[in-house]
Amino acid sequence: MGAYIVRRLLLMIPTIIGIMGISFLVIQFAPGGPVEQVIAELTGQGNSTTERISGGGDQQAQPGSGADFSSKYRGAQGLDPAFIAKLEQQFGFDKPPLERFLQMMWNFIRFDFGESYFRDVTVIDLIIEKMPVSISLGIWILLISYIISIPLGIKKAVSDGSRFDIWTSGVIIIAYAVPGFLFGIMLIVVFAGGSFFDWFPLRGLTSDNFSELAWWEKIIDYFWHLTLPLISLSLAAFATTTLLTKNSFIDEIRKQYVTTARAKGLTENQVLYGHVFRNAMLIIIAGFPAAFITAFFSGSLLIETIFSLDGLGRLGFESVVKRDYPVVFGTLFIFSLMGLVVGLISDLVYTWVDPRIDFERRDV
Repeated sequence: MGAYIVRRLLLMIPTIIGIMGISFLVIQFAPGGPVEQVIAELTGQGNSTTERISGGGDQQAQPGSGADFSSKYRGAQGLDPAFIAKLEQQFGFDKPPLERFLQMMWNFIRFDFGESYFRDVTVIDLIIEKMPVSISLGIWILLISYIISIPLGIKKAVSDGSRFDIWTSGVIIIAYAVPGFLFGIMLIVVFAGGSFFDWFPLRGLTSDNFSELAWWEKIIDYFWHLTLPLISLSLAAFATTTLLTKNSFIDEIRKQYVTTARAKGLTENQVLYGHVFRNAMLIIIAGFPAAFITAFFSGSLLIETIFSLDGLGRLGFESVVKRDYPVVFGTLFIFSLMGLVVGLISDLVYTWVDPRIDFERRDV
């Protein structure tokens, strides 16, 4: 197992370099980069972001002097070439692409992700700031999914082919097919002051007076804000786990040792929960680390937007739109690295719950 772990760790190096390299080529050279963003704001109405990037407005546009950059940057006509050069230097575009990529990777290896181009905050602080929303949505969705899916999957396996199994399968398929954001809009219309009731808030994770509430009132307020987003996200979250649990239990129930246990006079509950449960749950338990991290970081952009929740989903989308490369590449590096580590942990959990599995005898 030690050799397998070492091989997997070494394999992470070219994998992460490949992920970052391909993303760098796709994103870094896409039109509408940060320099173009500032130029667009300067030639349009401008805002405080442009003033911060350009040094508080010290560099002014010089009409008729931007011909050297007119072909390189759209809308650069009439801007001082020295000002454009300063922008390139501030964003790091005065260096060759390969040098920029190598410098970025060197910084990331040391977990130095720099500062956002358009926000006066480091990438790490920005991620930490948005983390509470993603933690709240991810962890609670995961718990709700497992709490519903495992008992339902067991019941469906025991009553395979029955009316209960057929009807619940139909409900699961329909729930999985309905888009979560569409269901969220319906919940807003019905329960959040749309056309019927005004029972739930429509913005944020907590109320404005959250700090003034008692501890038990804070808990109620927290879940009051989370109710509708969680319902929207959990509509289809339990479908996969439910069917996986059902199929796993059906496979175990049909094995010879179950027939032997019944022949010895054990009750169905003793057979199911004393023998089948332990073996059937191996794949569910082993997949928990990956499911946990996935739920932790996979914030739903549409759900966050609909319910005005400022989480990692909106952060990633806005960073791509604004070409805020430190945030884009920083979050990509962190999540990719965590995904690779969790993949290794999942394999180790498999060997822990089922010692018969030996990764040493298979290729990485």
